[in-house]
Amino acid sequence: MDRKYWVPALERADMILTAIARKPGEYKMTDLCEATAINKSSMFSLLRTMEALNWVSKDEKEAYALGAGMAYLNSVFIESHKQNYNLVEQFLQASIESVKSIGETFQLSVLDRNEIIYLAKQEGPSLVKLESSPGMRFPAHATAMGKMLLALLPLEELEKQYPDKILSPVTSHTVTDWKEFMVKMAEIRSNGYAVDDEEIIQGICCVAAPITDSSGRAVAAVSTSMMRHAYLDKQDAALQEVKRLGKSLSLA
Repeated sequence: MDRKYWVPALERADMILTAIARKPGEYKMTDLCEATAINKSSMFSLLRTMEALNWVSKDEKEAYALGAGMAYLNSVFIESHKQNYNLVEQFLQASIESVKSIGETFQLSVLDRNEIIYLAKQEGPSLVKLESSPGMRFPAHATAMGKMLLALLPLEELEKQYPDKILSPVTSHTVTDWKEFMVKMAEIRSNGYAVDDEEIIQGICCVAAPITDSSGRAVAAVSTSMMRHAYLDKQDAALQEVKRLGKSLSLA
Protein backbone atom coordinates (compact mmCIF):
# COMPACT_ATOMS: atom_id res chain seq x y z
CA MET A 1 0.00 0.00 0.00
CA ASP A 2 1.11 3.56 -0.74
CA ARG A 3 2.28 5.00 2.61
CA LYS A 4 0.97 8.37 1.45
CA TYR A 5 -2.47 7.28 2.63
CA TRP A 6 -1.30 5.45 5.76
CA VAL A 7 -3.04 6.23 9.07
CA PRO A 8 -0.53 5.68 11.92
CA ALA A 9 -3.21 5.62 14.64
CA LEU A 10 -4.94 2.68 12.95
CA GLU A 11 -1.63 0.87 12.63
CA ARG A 12 -1.00 1.35 16.36
CA ALA A 13 -4.51 0.13 17.19
CA ASP A 14 -3.86 -2.99 15.10
CA MET A 15 -0.59 -3.60 16.96
CA ILE A 16 -2.40 -3.35 20.29
CA LEU A 17 -5.24 -5.67 19.26
CA THR A 18 -2.76 -8.23 17.91
CA ALA A 19 -0.76 -8.16 21.16
CA ILE A 20 -3.91 -8.60 23.26
CA ALA A 21 -5.16 -11.42 21.03
CA ARG A 22 -1.92 -13.32 21.54
CA LYS A 23 -2.05 -13.02 25.34
CA PRO A 24 -5.63 -12.23 26.39
CA GLY A 25 -6.05 -11.17 30.00
CA GLU A 26 -2.29 -10.92 30.56
CA TYR A 27 -1.24 -7.47 29.36
CA LYS A 28 -1.76 -4.30 31.38
CA MET A 29 -1.18 -0.90 29.80
CA THR A 30 2.53 -0.83 30.66
CA ASP A 31 2.96 -4.34 29.24
CA LEU A 32 1.31 -3.25 26.00
CA CYS A 33 3.63 -0.25 25.81
CA GLU A 34 6.62 -2.58 26.05
CA ALA A 35 5.19 -5.09 23.57
CA THR A 36 4.35 -2.48 20.92
CA ALA A 37 6.86 0.33 21.61
CA ILE A 38 3.95 2.79 21.80
CA ASN A 39 4.41 5.58 24.35
CA LYS A 40 2.14 5.73 27.42
CA SER A 41 0.28 8.87 26.38
CA SER A 42 -0.73 7.43 23.00
CA MET A 43 -1.45 4.03 24.53
CA PHE A 44 -3.77 5.57 27.13
CA SER A 45 -5.78 7.42 24.47
CA LEU A 46 -5.98 4.42 22.16
CA LEU A 47 -7.08 2.04 24.91
CA ARG A 48 -9.72 4.46 26.20
CA THR A 49 -11.12 4.83 22.68
CA MET A 50 -11.09 1.08 22.04
CA GLU A 51 -12.80 0.45 25.38
CA ALA A 52 -15.55 2.92 24.43
CA LEU A 53 -15.99 1.10 21.10
CA ASN A 54 -16.06 -2.29 22.90
CA TRP A 55 -13.00 -3.41 20.93
CA VAL A 56 -11.22 -4.24 24.19
CA SER A 57 -12.26 -4.80 27.79
CA LYS A 58 -10.36 -4.40 31.06
CA ASP A 59 -10.72 -6.70 34.07
CA GLU A 60 -10.41 -5.94 37.78
CA LYS A 61 -6.63 -6.44 37.55
CA GLU A 62 -6.51 -3.85 34.72
CA ALA A 63 -5.45 -6.49 32.20
CA TYR A 64 -6.93 -6.31 28.71
CA ALA A 65 -8.81 -8.80 26.52
CA LEU A 66 -10.65 -8.41 23.23
CA GLY A 67 -14.13 -6.96 23.68
CA ALA A 68 -17.64 -7.73 22.47
CA GLY A 69 -17.17 -5.46 19.46
CA MET A 70 -14.44 -7.74 18.17
CA ALA A 71 -16.67 -10.78 18.75
CA TYR A 72 -19.37 -9.20 16.58
CA LEU A 73 -16.91 -8.42 13.78
CA ASN A 74 -15.59 -11.97 14.02
CA SER A 75 -19.10 -13.41 13.66
CA VAL A 76 -19.65 -11.32 10.53
CA PHE A 77 -16.29 -12.45 9.17
CA ILE A 78 -17.15 -16.11 9.80
CA GLU A 79 -20.52 -15.74 8.08
CA SER A 80 -18.91 -14.20 5.00
CA HIS A 81 -16.14 -16.82 4.84
CA LYS A 82 -18.14 -19.99 5.35
CA GLN A 83 -16.11 -21.82 2.73
CA ASN A 84 -13.00 -21.42 4.92
CA TYR A 85 -14.80 -22.80 7.94
CA ASN A 86 -16.06 -25.80 6.00
CA LEU A 87 -12.42 -26.34 5.08
CA VAL A 88 -11.43 -26.02 8.75
CA GLU A 89 -13.88 -28.78 9.70
CA GLN A 90 -12.56 -31.02 6.93
CA PHE A 91 -8.97 -30.30 7.93
CA LEU A 92 -9.56 -31.05 11.60
CA GLN A 93 -11.11 -34.38 10.69
CA ALA A 94 -8.57 -35.40 8.02
CA SER A 95 -5.47 -34.31 9.94
CA ILE A 96 -6.16 -36.67 12.85
CA GLU A 97 -4.65 -39.49 10.80
CA SER A 98 -1.80 -37.23 9.68
CA VAL A 99 -0.82 -36.54 13.29
CA LYS A 100 -1.01 -40.26 14.08
CA SER A 101 1.17 -41.02 11.07
CA ILE A 102 3.91 -38.43 11.65
CA GLY A 103 3.54 -37.64 15.34
CA GLU A 104 3.82 -33.89 14.79
CA THR A 105 1.57 -30.82 14.63
CA PHE A 106 -0.30 -29.94 11.42
CA GLN A 107 -1.58 -26.47 10.45
CA LEU A 108 -3.96 -24.90 7.94
CA SER A 109 -3.66 -21.33 6.65
CA VAL A 110 -4.68 -18.91 3.92
CA LEU A 111 -2.76 -16.06 2.30
CA ASP A 112 -3.71 -12.45 3.02
CA ARG A 113 -1.49 -10.18 0.90
CA ASN A 114 2.04 -10.83 2.21
CA GLU A 115 0.99 -12.62 5.40
CA ILE A 116 -0.57 -15.95 6.24
CA ILE A 117 -3.48 -16.33 8.63
CA TYR A 118 -3.70 -19.55 10.60
CA LEU A 119 -7.18 -21.08 10.36
CA ALA A 120 -6.68 -24.27 12.34
CA LYS A 121 -4.14 -26.47 14.07
CA GLN A 122 -4.12 -30.17 14.92
CA GLU A 123 -1.73 -30.50 17.84
CA GLY A 124 0.80 -33.31 17.83
CA PRO A 125 2.16 -35.15 20.89
CA SER A 126 5.46 -33.23 20.92
CA LEU A 127 6.32 -31.46 24.17
CA VAL A 128 7.28 -28.39 22.10
CA LYS A 129 4.09 -26.40 21.45
CA LEU A 130 4.15 -23.91 18.58
CA GLU A 131 2.60 -20.46 18.84
CA SER A 132 0.31 -20.85 15.84
CA SER A 133 -3.23 -20.43 17.12
CA PRO A 134 -6.11 -19.74 14.69
CA GLY A 135 -6.22 -16.07 13.71
CA MET A 136 -2.51 -15.47 14.16
CA ARG A 137 -0.59 -13.88 11.30
CA PHE A 138 2.98 -14.45 10.15
CA PRO A 139 5.06 -13.01 7.29
CA ALA A 140 4.44 -15.22 4.28
CA HIS A 141 8.00 -15.05 2.93
CA ALA A 142 9.37 -16.72 6.07
CA THR A 143 6.90 -19.60 6.36
CA ALA A 144 6.46 -22.81 4.38
CA MET A 145 2.72 -22.28 3.84
CA GLY A 146 3.25 -18.65 2.91
CA LYS A 147 5.97 -19.44 0.40
CA MET A 148 3.83 -22.22 -1.07
CA LEU A 149 0.91 -19.87 -1.67
CA LEU A 150 3.07 -16.99 -2.88
CA ALA A 151 4.81 -19.26 -5.39
CA LEU A 152 1.48 -20.18 -6.97
CA LEU A 153 0.40 -16.58 -7.53
CA PRO A 154 0.75 -15.06 -11.01
CA LEU A 155 4.11 -13.25 -11.14
CA GLU A 156 2.49 -9.81 -11.32
CA GLU A 157 0.36 -10.58 -8.26
CA LEU A 158 3.37 -11.90 -6.35
CA GLU A 159 5.41 -8.77 -7.05
CA LYS A 160 2.46 -6.61 -6.02
CA GLN A 161 2.71 -8.02 -2.48
CA TYR A 162 6.27 -6.67 -2.19
CA PRO A 163 6.36 -3.37 -4.11
CA ASP A 164 9.70 -2.40 -2.55
CA LYS A 165 11.10 -5.95 -2.84
CA ILE A 166 11.93 -5.84 0.88
CA LEU A 167 11.91 -9.14 2.78
CA SER A 168 12.40 -8.51 6.49
CA PRO A 169 14.50 -11.06 8.40
CA VAL A 170 12.73 -13.02 11.13
CA THR A 171 15.63 -15.34 11.98
CA SER A 172 19.17 -15.59 10.66
CA HIS A 173 17.89 -18.19 8.16
CA THR A 174 15.18 -16.04 6.55
CA VAL A 175 15.80 -15.39 2.85
CA THR A 176 15.96 -11.61 2.45
CA ASP A 177 17.57 -11.22 -0.99
CA TRP A 178 14.85 -10.67 -3.60
CA LYS A 179 16.65 -12.48 -6.44
CA GLU A 180 17.33 -15.50 -4.24
CA PHE A 181 13.72 -15.44 -3.07
CA MET A 182 12.42 -15.48 -6.64
CA VAL A 183 14.66 -18.46 -7.43
CA LYS A 184 13.11 -20.21 -4.41
CA MET A 185 9.64 -19.34 -5.70
CA ALA A 186 10.40 -21.05 -9.02
CA GLU A 187 11.73 -24.14 -7.23
CA ILE A 188 8.64 -24.37 -5.02
CA ARG A 189 6.34 -23.95 -8.01
CA SER A 190 8.16 -26.76 -9.79
CA ASN A 191 8.35 -29.10 -6.78
CA GLY A 192 4.79 -28.60 -5.57
CA TYR A 193 5.83 -28.17 -1.94
CA ALA A 194 7.69 -25.65 0.24
CA VAL A 195 10.07 -25.96 3.18
CA ASP A 196 10.76 -23.54 6.02
CA ASP A 197 14.24 -24.33 7.33
CA GLU A 198 14.32 -22.38 10.62
CA GLU A 199 13.20 -19.24 8.76
CA ILE A 200 10.33 -18.23 11.06
CA ILE A 201 11.41 -19.88 14.35
CA GLN A 202 14.97 -20.87 15.18
CA GLY A 203 15.23 -24.64 15.54
CA ILE A 204 11.88 -25.40 13.87
CA CYS A 205 11.42 -26.81 10.35
CA CYS A 206 8.21 -27.03 8.39
CA VAL A 207 7.02 -28.50 5.09
CA ALA A 208 3.85 -27.35 3.29
CA ALA A 209 1.63 -28.31 0.36
CA PRO A 210 -1.25 -26.48 -1.34
CA ILE A 211 -5.00 -27.02 -1.25
CA THR A 212 -6.69 -26.21 -4.57
CA ASP A 213 -10.25 -25.45 -5.64
CA SER A 214 -12.09 -27.04 -8.56
CA SER A 215 -10.27 -24.80 -11.04
CA GLY A 216 -6.86 -25.78 -9.69
CA ARG A 217 -6.27 -22.43 -7.96
CA ALA A 218 -4.47 -22.63 -4.60
CA VAL A 219 -6.85 -21.40 -1.90
CA ALA A 220 -5.05 -22.56 1.24
CA ALA A 221 -2.09 -24.60 2.43
CA VAL A 222 -1.36 -27.28 5.00
CA SER A 223 1.90 -27.92 6.79
CA THR A 224 3.56 -29.91 9.51
CA SER A 225 6.13 -28.39 11.86
CA MET A 226 8.72 -29.98 14.12
CA MET A 227 12.09 -29.55 15.77
CA ARG A 228 14.96 -29.64 13.29
CA HIS A 229 16.40 -32.93 14.59
CA ALA A 230 12.98 -34.57 14.18
CA TYR A 231 12.61 -33.13 10.69
CA LEU A 232 15.94 -34.63 9.60
CA ASP A 233 14.61 -38.05 10.63
CA LYS A 234 11.08 -37.63 9.26
CA GLN A 235 11.39 -35.29 6.27
CA ASP A 236 10.50 -37.83 3.57
CA ALA A 237 7.50 -39.18 5.47
CA ALA A 238 6.44 -35.66 6.46
CA LEU A 239 6.57 -34.46 2.86
CA GLN A 240 4.51 -37.37 1.58
CA GLU A 241 1.92 -36.98 4.33
CA VAL A 242 1.50 -33.22 3.92
CA LYS A 243 1.11 -33.64 0.15
CA ARG A 244 -1.44 -36.41 0.71
CA LEU A 245 -3.38 -34.25 3.17
CA GLY A 246 -3.36 -31.26 0.82
CA LYS A 247 -4.59 -33.38 -2.07
CA SER A 248 -7.34 -34.96 0.05
CA LEU A 249 -8.67 -31.50 0.94
CA SER A 250 -8.48 -30.20 -2.65
CA LEU A 251 -11.36 -30.10 -5.10
CA ALA A 252 -9.27 -30.21 -8.27
